Amino acid sequence: MRTTSLRQASPGQLVVLFTDPDRIVRRFAYRLAVDGQLLCPAELVGAAARDQNPVVQDLCATAALTAPRDDESYESVLPPLLSARSPRVRSAGVTALRRAGCSKQAEPFLSDRSALVRACARNVVRQQGGDPAAWYRERCKAPNDPELLPGAVIGLAECGNRAEAGLLRPLLAHPAAGVRARAVAGLRALDCADVKQMRPLLDDPAAEVLRETATALLPSAKELPADRLLERTSSQRPRHVCVGAFRLLDAHGGIVAQRAAVGLLADRDMKLRTWAAQPVQRWRPSPDGRRGDAEVGELLDRSRHLFSDFVLRRRKWEPGVAG
Repeated sequence: MRTTSLRQASPGQLVVLFTDPDRIVRRFAYRLAVDGQLLCPAELVGAAARDQNPVVQDLCATAALTAPRDDESYESVLPPLLSARSPRVRSAGVTALRRAGCSKQAEPFLSDRSALVRACARNVVRQQGGDPAAWYRERCKAPNDPELLPGAVIGLAECGNRAEAGLLRPLLAHPAAGVRARAVAGLRALDCADVKQMRPLLDDPAAEVLRETATALLPSAKELPADRLLERTSSQRPRHVCVGAFRLLDAHGGIVAQRAAVGLLADRDMKLRTWAAQPVQRWRPSPDGRRGDAEVGELLDRSRHLFSDFVLRRRKWEPGVAG
């Protein structure tokens, strides 16, 4: 019934629906406006840049780019698309650069913060005979370049091969946190994350760097010294350092993971306490673990508020701890 009413709406009524809080209503209203050619390219571009819904963004950006050139040229439509905050809208603008005969303008978008936009830019550059990988290498060869953008670093990993690790490793010491973080992500994507080289980053002052480092080191968690990781879960350490160390300890498993999780149950950060409670509740003794370990019983007693009496007795029985 609502759809039938919308189909009968006048242009003035559709304008009101463009700001409706219901995204389904907005999608349908914009689709009717596009089908009826009720909006000029400039209005479509504005809608694509303004609306938060991906369907509306794609619909309006595509309609603006496929509108007859007599109404409005690419020169007036492309700049708002290329400067839009939404990656989907920017990617539509970048893709249209080739049709507009402006392929060269796609190069700066090779280092865009969005992977989608970077991929579209690489496609446009390749179609004009360019080499995106060479473009990235040129920018990443100076490890201390203050103008190096994080997008160029991860872009090199996205279109390169394992040989690019030689350019990415020096960037782990770059002064910009964004560059360091993307260098870690790039090495992980290339399967070149070296445990020894990345361990110092577990104390990095930037949360984004440590987050990427912990993710890269998760498959090698058992190779890391558990006692050093446990030290980093202290409440005296920055929260992001504590979180990163705990992620790795959780992946490490064993009694050391349980020790870290129980210790964090008293942390002042409620989110961290809630997160720590989960591995405590799912912990089980390893088949090759020492039975009757007094520390296991102590840790279970410290976390007894997470279990019923029956479950707590059961958990103590499994590793052979007296209840």
